[in-house]
Amino acid sequence: MEQVNRELTDKSFVKRNIAPRPIDANKGTMGTLLSICGSYGMAGAAMLEAKAALRMGIGLHKCALPKSIYPIVTAQIPESVYIPLSETDYGQTSADAASFLLEEAKKCSAVVIGCGLSVCDDTKQLVNSIIENCTKPLLIDADALNCIAQNPEILKSAKAEIIITPHPGEFARLINSTAAKVNANRENYARKFALKYGVVTVLKGAGTVTASPEGKLLVNRTGNSGMATGGSGDVLAGMAGSLLAQGTKPFEAAAAAVYLHGLAGDIAAEKLGKISMLPSDMIECIPEALRRCGLS
Repeated sequence: MEQVNRELTDKSFVKRNIAPRPIDANKGTMGTLLSICGSYGMAGAAMLEAKAALRMGIGLHKCALPKSIYPIVTAQIPESVYIPLSETDYGQTSADAASFLLEEAKKCSAVVIGCGLSVCDDTKQLVNSIIENCTKPLLIDADALNCIAQNPEILKSAKAEIIITPHPGEFARLINSTAAKVNANRENYARKFALKYGVVTVLKGAGTVTASPEGKLLVNRTGNSGMATGGSGDVLAGMAGSLLAQGTKPFEAAAAAVYLHGLAGDIAAEKLGKISMLPSDMIECIPEALRRCGLS
């Protein structure tokens, strides 16, 4: 593959692209994020995404999730507004919820879908409907990507600007390849996918790559091996979705969130060590990461 021109993300990029918090801000002016996440057995994914979004300063966070996990999540996160949804016999969000969620999305600034969503016929229908009909900026992560793995062409029918945040395995499923092949040429693969489908593509892993639909490429150097734990990606989705809902453009929101996510991971490693740190520890380190970038 051809050589790709790329730049490194740094603190100045983050500070340039995250607007200062106005002195007269209120929850109505700081964006509303709708997160469609979670399933029975995967309540933690919804919680991590929600907490990360809140720590990044979202004005209002709406958490749409199967009704069976509603009591678990709301007991842990009192700051979110909850939308309990109809579900399948196995605790996945029912496809019947799609029309209601699309109406709810119209009241929001951005949407995140996928963290812990699970993959079944109902969630596939739900994800397809959101992609085809949502008009607000949309971040697609985790199981929502797995739901479209056999039909990534649906991304071309989207009405909204889109960020996708796959790890190498999820990305490999999207292009019918293997994680090993993806990791051997990460920058080229991310850039070509972004160009082909018109979506901001965040290919996660050591040296996370963020590619724009126009061919721009940013490589991240924050982060460490302590972040190689289930749940880290849910944190990133919440962080990027929060910035998206607050008005940051998709490419800039994605790249800034990636940098801050890695920096929060580095701060957690400083405090706890790489072996013992958890994704929830990273969320608690977001405030210090923002301060180190000149934001608070």
